[in-house]
Amino acid sequence: MNFCQTVLKKTLEADMTARFNRMEWAGAVGDLGTLLPLAFAMIMMNGLSPTGLFLSVGLYYIAAGMYFRVPVAVQPMKVVSAYAIAQTLSPQSITASGILLAATLLILGLTGLVDRVSRLTPKSVIRGVQLTTGVLLLAKGVSLVMGTHAFQLSRQAVEPFLAMQHLGPIPMSLIMGAIFGVATLFLLDNRRFPAGIVVVGVGALVGGALGAWQELAKVSPGLHLPDILPFGLPEGPDFSLALLVLVLPQVPMTLGNAVIANRDLSHEYFGEQASRVTDRALCVSMGLANVLAALIGGMPLCHGAGGLAAHYRFGARTNGSNLIVGTMFVVLALLLGTGAVAVLHLIPLGALGVLLIFAGAELAMTVRDMEERQDMFVVAVMLGIALAANLAWGFAVGICLHYLLRSDRFTV
Repeated sequence: MNFCQTVLKKTLEADMTARFNRMEWAGAVGDLGTLLPLAFAMIMMNGLSPTGLFLSVGLYYIAAGMYFRVPVAVQPMKVVSAYAIAQTLSPQSITASGILLAATLLILGLTGLVDRVSRLTPKSVIRGVQLTTGVLLLAKGVSLVMGTHAFQLSRQAVEPFLAMQHLGPIPMSLIMGAIFGVATLFLLDNRRFPAGIVVVGVGALVGGALGAWQELAKVSPGLHLPDILPFGLPEGPDFSLALLVLVLPQVPMTLGNAVIANRDLSHEYFGEQASRVTDRALCVSMGLANVLAALIGGMPLCHGAGGLAAHYRFGARTNGSNLIVGTMFVVLALLLGTGAVAVLHLIPLGALGVLLIFAGAELAMTVRDMEERQDMFVVAVMLGIALAANLAWGFAVGICLHYLLRSDRFTV
């Protein structure tokens, strides 16, 4: 109870740190490359509520920014999203996973169990999680640019919402990626024309001019309030399936990437300003967010080191970036409802891929402070296991390997 009271008190204190300049606007949209493709897929293939999904994302961005007072990412839970999309799971199963994950994270945070996990996690394992996440983001970004992302393959189009798919033999996603990639290189540290704003803003204009404007016919402005439990209360089989195939694989990855690695990166970026970014606070934050998302038909949500790197790389330095992007999603959800998806379809997938590529590179470079051979060995093994299996396995093996090597019974 004392912890909850502390969270509430700090959240309600006056916020004097937020800025809303061009760099914050650029940083605010820096992580759309991760969020939007998975959100689109879960709406189209799993039947989630666009209103509930975007509203929960927006409110979470705002609440997290108000409490933590530094930029904080909001992302889909990757294991849940990937498996649900691949297997076309029902929205009831996804809702069940959100409820179970919310309960698990609240227990870990409120009881302090997550602190014990954190104390047992060495820095080499944290860097392994960050490097792996960065490489995965890079790979996803490249696949969006090349037109081979799972979402593009499912739609059988490299740019599903544009009238043109190829210019001669060259995929339009590759053309978009090349143009916006070069623009990003030139503008990455430009404060007058921030790269994130250029990629998203100009990308939307280009996408609209190339045929995506037709998506706007689906927009019906008005007040669109979310339904409560739009898919009904999940039943026993939904919870059983969610526990075995979604929740159990997701929890280790969430602890490794969205809690421990995320907290470490936040303190590296923002120093004392990130004092509220603790393992317990991150767990409670994600637990509460998933209660809301499950209630209004959204997707399971988390924080993430990769998302934080994306926001930071494109200019976010205060929680103003959270308030900006959160307000954007809330307005889209409440004013446009299901039509919010159509507006976001204006942004070419190749442009979103560019955001992912630069965010992934930023996160992967955190490994540069690993100097000991044993630490680099742990990082390398974690990367290989995560790429071959998943990050949860890499996290577990990394911890075991670290302590084996430190026992002096093994050398590398």
